Amino acid sequence: MSEQKKSIAQCLRDGEFVLAPGIFDLISARMADSMGFKAIYMTGYGIAASYLGRPDAGYATYTDMVGRAGQVAERTSTPLIADADTGFGGPLNVQHAVRGYEKAGVQAIQIEDQQFPKKCGHTPGRLVVPLEDMVTKIRVAADARSSKDFLIIARTDSRTTLGLDEALRRGEAFAKAGADVIFIESPETVEEMQAICRNFDKPCFANMVEGGRTPLLSAADLQALGFAIAIFPGTGFLAAAQALHDAYGALKTDGISTAVADRLYPFEGMNKLMGFEEVWQFDETYGD
Repeated sequence: MSEQKKSIAQCLRDGEFVLAPGIFDLISARMADSMGFKAIYMTGYGIAASYLGRPDAGYATYTDMVGRAGQVAERTSTPLIADADTGFGGPLNVQHAVRGYEKAGVQAIQIEDQQFPKKCGHTPGRLVVPLEDMVTKIRVAADARSSKDFLIIARTDSRTTLGLDEALRRGEAFAKAGADVIFIESPETVEEMQAICRNFDKPCFANMVEGGRTPLLSAADLQALGFAIAIFPGTGFLAAAQALHDAYGALKTDGISTAVADRLYPFEGMNKLMGFEEVWQFDETYGD
């Protein structure tokens, strides 16, 4: 791992735009860590899929998520934003989650106002809890952290079912309750995205999902609209799934991987990415 990078909180204070790729396991985390991003994002969808083999529909527990977050933080040096779903229960669970994620090395936690069991923010059928319940969660989250640089990202999923005005109303209440970053999930037009950024003095968060409900914009375009942070949570696992589909398909058809050999990551590069050089150095120092 390289020297620890500037914190996400400091990037925001310095007016720097934070672009974060989604990571879903330790290979994707190590790869993203090597690329020079200002942050990486541990996606709940990706963890549910890669660790549990299930949809992002409330299956992943606090233990599942904080355990993966701790592993990622230990093996990377890029500041980590982590999905914490609904906080895994009521206000007391939110307090426990914030303290656990912060102790695990996470720098920013995302909490949403969906009813349990939650669902991926770009799928249908999402319902939200009463505003007052989520405001309490945000207040608890803000009070539970040890450092003010541990950021509370407050997300509302109300746009899809209750409309943009209600989503903005909730975002304002979250900001007053102590949220550091406002996340209005699933706006459906660029005009709605502009309205979100105009509405808040606090940093706004954009979720770019390939094939999702929100227009897919570049980091430069998002920054021009007024967003401060953007995640691309699915890019990694969608790329990995397509690559595996192609590679395994070629192997099944041909009985050998020759047809996709030029698309495979070099074995020596993989050894370096995963830290084998440290093992070899250890062997030179302490081996027979």
